[in-house]
Amino acid sequence: MRPTRGGPLARLMAAAAADVRLQLRNGFYAAAAFVAVCLVLLLGRLPADTVTLLLPPLVLLNLQVNTFYFIGGLVLLERAEGSLEALTVTPLRPWEYLTAKVATLAWLSLVEAAVIVVASHGPWLGWLPLAAGVGLASALLCAYGFVAVARYDSINAFLFPSMVYTAVIGLPVLDYFGLWSGPLWLLHPMRAPLVLLEAAFQPVAAGRLAYAVAYGALWAAVLGVAARRAYD
Repeated sequence: MRPTRGGPLARLMAAAAADVRLQLRNGFYAAAAFVAVCLVLLLGRLPADTVTLLLPPLVLLNLQVNTFYFIGGLVLLERAEGSLEALTVTPLRPWEYLTAKVATLAWLSLVEAAVIVVASHGPWLGWLPLAAGVGLASALLCAYGFVAVARYDSINAFLFPSMVYTAVIGLPVLDYFGLWSGPLWLLHPMRAPLVLLEAAFQPVAAGRLAYAVAYGALWAAVLGVAARRAYD
């Protein structure tokens, strides 16, 4: 990675371009495409009403791979190559480094989600809440994944404990399906993006949307600060 000495935007763009090359070289895009094809084939065998019901939680749970695990893989690859240490003597700021990773992985996640949704449901949906839900979930999960992976030095050391970290991510799905409902689920960080994803496929009350935006932004800020500290 060779960030320029220009302003923040120039450094951010250079970091994002380097991340895209690293993701492409290590097969991240191919993996996302493979998962998308598998999900489309699976959903294509289900009734339309069932597909509409399943898509919000399915998109949310699938994001774990493109965000939590992918950012963990990127960080460990850079650590193994020694580029993380090299970055400390470049003009690239920590927030620029983190933002580039979140932006590139969020874009990959949005493209994958759009392909899955259009192929299995059709283009008639709320694209703004879908993009907002994917973007918010990506920001939360990337920051969470960065904090989690910061203490590990290898993929092998990270994989087993990562199952514990990700076990809590999908818990709001229980509330979504009515299997374990209650107001306390509103405190879970991932309930906010799930509400936005719901709004892409069915009407959602304005109060719930306001909660999703405000509470999601709060958690994005908290995890962003935690990720910045983990960078050090």
